[in-house]
Parts: sequence; structure tokens; C-alpha cells
Amino acid sequence: MRIDHLDVVLRARSSWEAMELGTALARRHARGVWGSWLLASAPLFVLFNALAWWLDGFGWAWLAMWWCKPLFERAPLYVLSRGIFGERVGPRAALRAQRQWGGSGFWGYLGWRRFSGLRSLCLPVNLLEGNAPAQRGARRRAVAAGAAGPALVLAMICLAFELVLVVGAIATIFIFIPLELLPESWRAAWAMVSVEAPAWAKLGLNLLCWLAAALIGPFYVGAGFGLYLNRRTQMEAWDVEIALRRLRERLLPIASSLVLLLCLALPLAPVHAQDADTPDAAQTAAANADEDEDAEEADEVATAENDPANTPALIFGDKPVDTAGFRQAVNRAYEDPLQRPTRQVSRWKPIEDAAEKNKDKKDLQKDSSSDADRKARRSGQLWLARIAEWGLWGLLGVLLLVLLLTARLWLPWLRGSGRRKEKQAAQITEEQVVMPVVLPPDVATQAGVLWDQGRPRQALALLYRASVRTLVERTGIALPPGATEAQCLRASRRMTDSTDRELFARIVRMWQYAAYGGRLPSRSDFDALASTLRQQYGWQA
Repeated sequence: MRIDHLDVVLRARSSWEAMELGTALARRHARGVWGSWLLASAPLFVLFNALAWWLDGFGWAWLAMWWCKPLFERAPLYVLSRGIFGERVGPRAALRAQRQWGGSGFWGYLGWRRFSGLRSLCLPVNLLEGNAPAQRGARRRAVAAGAAGPALVLAMICLAFELVLVVGAIATIFIFIPLELLPESWRAAWAMVSVEAPAWAKLGLNLLCWLAAALIGPFYVGAGFGLYLNRRTQMEAWDVEIALRRLRERLLPIASSLVLLLCLALPLAPVHAQDADTPDAAQTAAANADEDEDAEEADEVATAENDPANTPALIFGDKPVDTAGFRQAVNRAYEDPLQRPTRQVSRWKPIEDAAEKNKDKKDLQKDSSSDADRKARRSGQLWLARIAEWGLWGLLGVLLLVLLLTARLWLPWLRGSGRRKEKQAAQITEEQVVMPVVLPPDVATQAGVLWDQGRPRQALALLYRASVRTLVERTGIALPPGATEAQCLRASRRMTDSTDRELFARIVRMWQYAAYGGRLPSRSDFDALASTLRQQYGWQA
């Protein structure tokens, strides 16, 4: 489907807006939609009611017409499906197209799917998409997934409108009855209906039902078709595709300029190969900082425990204090609970934190083990980046050199002097054309002489004036003075010979091209026309 040829504005609409779009399409193509519905349903209405009159079964005639509604909806749907592409389809053409349109996937709506409330939404899927039988069910479910509720509401609303039209038409009859006779009229109508309605009343009721269905049915088809288009737009993003196609059409004229700018700007882009390794470098630096902190803490502990300044010799001097009494006093001091208060504190930590900590340690160990490989790889990438940058700069230099060497070819074109100038047709300088009053006997020969003298318009004027004289002689019509070419053409329709009419139209056309459009025929065409006029109209040689 060429959605770029659509004659409607597609966008994501609500279901009610989509139904309004469908009814607007039905109004736009009203002649084809309502005409095809009436032409398709009128023969069946006459046939069913004729059989009902003969068999006395008008109820079955109404039921048959109601059951055949999907058959009447095919032609309006065909008109709308072509109308969205700007194609106008008449009622007769829509009915003739039903023979080639096919019925694959349709006959179910005259059978087991007749009571489906989603017919207006699913019928376009079967008739317009042409899917395989195995794919139609899934396709219908996909299309109806987002619009099943509005489709059911649409069916109920259209059914209510038909009922209102029928009841309103029946009630309109009693408007013309005087008020004093209204009760008796109601009783008579009820007695007629309750006992045995006459055949003409049943036929009139079927006629009202048919007219109501013919009025509301095309709106039902159009609203369902609008829902279908909206679902296709939502599912397949038709509006986005159309916008992209229009953008492509706008960019195509300047595509070459954009490619040239891209080629010129690409070498100027900086290449930083080290940026790709920035996360690894940051992790390595963090790991090294953590190792330094651990080393500093270990040094602090070792200094506090093994510092020589903390020995008893430096604290108490040369006097020996490490005696049994001193040790006993120290032990009692440590045993005092006020000197060494201790307590046990338990803290719960999430398992995830411990797992992440272990993972970080493993990553640090892995990074430290593969640091040499990473440095080698970074060095190789850096060299590749430099080689690519040098290559792009070299390409830019070659391009600039080519532009400089070919400047004599494209520089005048940019300045405007190299543009191709359209060949102007040679101006035809002729004196004022004067229609001859008295024609020479040898008109064709004299016209050739005028052409040889460089006066082609005078030659064509002579042939045209002589043709008008022949027209007057053969038709007997008196043309008014200064008759226009259109008046002469209308008068030439009275010429009995079709060859005479075609030849006169030919000379008039050639004269108009030369007189008003400045388009002269070739000499061979002029000679051929003059010879044909001489033979057909009987001019002297």
C-alpha cells in the first residue's frame, strides 16, 4: 500500500475521532457510497418483497434483507478504499468491480459471523488486506484488540438510529391527523395491526426499514473503516512513516552537499583512544590508593608495638624496676575493672555488602594481574587511533588538492557564469498579419511564395482565409464579420464530409499555434497541408 498517496491526514486519533473521520469520508464520496448501496440492495428488495406478496410472508422478506446487509456493505467499502487515494469511483463502477474483487473471507459474514458486532472493523481486514486464510484470524484479533469496544458501541448506535427513523416515520403519519380524531385513529391503527395487517401496510413497513438501513448503513461502513485506518496507524506508525518520507523528499536535493560537509568535517573530529580506558585507569588508581592506606595502617600498628621508646629502660632509667613486687602491682592494676573496661558489640551487616567487598577485592587482584596486558592493548589502540587520524588528514589533503586542480571547472559554475543557458527560440519578427480580402485563384501556390519570402504567418493566414471561404460555400452559413476561430469551428460541424471537418480543424489549429503561440510548422508540414487542402477543397493549382 502506497501510504504516501493517501488523500487523508493520518495521525494517532481516539476511537471517536477515527469514526468521525470515516463518516467524513462517506460524506465526501456520498454519490458513490449511497448510490452503490441503493443499486446493490434495490433489486433484492424488489425480489424478496415480490415473493413475500405472493407467499404472504413479509416478515421473511424483512429478515432476508437484514441478513444480506454485509452484501450491501461491500460496494461502499470499495468506494472508500479507493477514495482515500483520491480516486473517484461511481456507483456502477463500484458494482462492476465486485466481480473482480473476490469473496475470500467474506462469505462468513453471511453465515456464522453474521451476528458479530465487529463487522465494520473486521470486514476491511478480510477484503482489503488479502491475507492467507490461516493468518486472517490472528490479524482480526490484532486489529480488534484496541477498538473492539468502540466497534460494538458503533453497531448499537447505528441500530438505534435505524429504529428511531422507522418509528419516527410511522409517528409522522399521525401528525397530519386532527387532534379530535387522533384517539379513534390510534384505536383503528392498533386494531389493524393486532388483528391482521393488510399487505400494503407490511410492504410499507419493509420499505421504511430498507430506507432507514440505506441511510444509516453507509455511515456504519465509513465509521468502521475509519476505526480500521486508525488501528493500522497505531500498529504500523503510518503517520511517522509519512513524515519520514516527506523529510526524505526535502533532504534529497541537498544530500550531496551534506555528504560533502560530512567528508570535510570528519577528519577534524579529535580522536582520543585513552578515553576508552578511563574506567580501568580509575579502578587501578583506586586499588593503588587502597593498598597505600592498608600499608600505612600496618606501619602505624607496628610502630606502636615495637617502638624502642616504649621499653622500661627508657621510661624508668637505669634503676631496675622489673621486680616481683612491680609485676604483682601491674597485674593487680590490669585486673581492676575500672582500668580495663571491656564490652562486646555485635553488628549485623547485609550479605550483599560482604559479597560486593569480596568481589571488589577479586577485581582488584585481577586488574593488578592483567595490568601489563591492558597497558599493551592500550598502546596498540593508541597507535591505531593515530594511524587513522593521519589517514583522515591525508584524505583531506588529497581532497583539497583535487579541488584546487579542478578549480577552473567548478569555480565559474559557483560564480554563475558556468550555468547552462536555455536555448531561446529565435524571435519571430513579422509584420502585422492582414487577412486578404480578395483571394488569389491559386491559393496554395501563392501561400508557398509567401513562405519563401520569409512571411510564414502571412502564408498561413492565406490558407486559413481560403479554408473559411470553402466552409461558407459548402455549408451555406453566413459568418459574421470578424468571426473567431471558435465560431468557424462550430460552423464546420455542419459539413457533411468528416474529412472536410478534420482538415478544417487542422488548419485552424496550425493557424492558432502560429498566430498566438509563435510556434511555426516546418516547411514540409506546411507543404503537406497546402497540398491536402488543394486536393480536398478543390482549389486551383
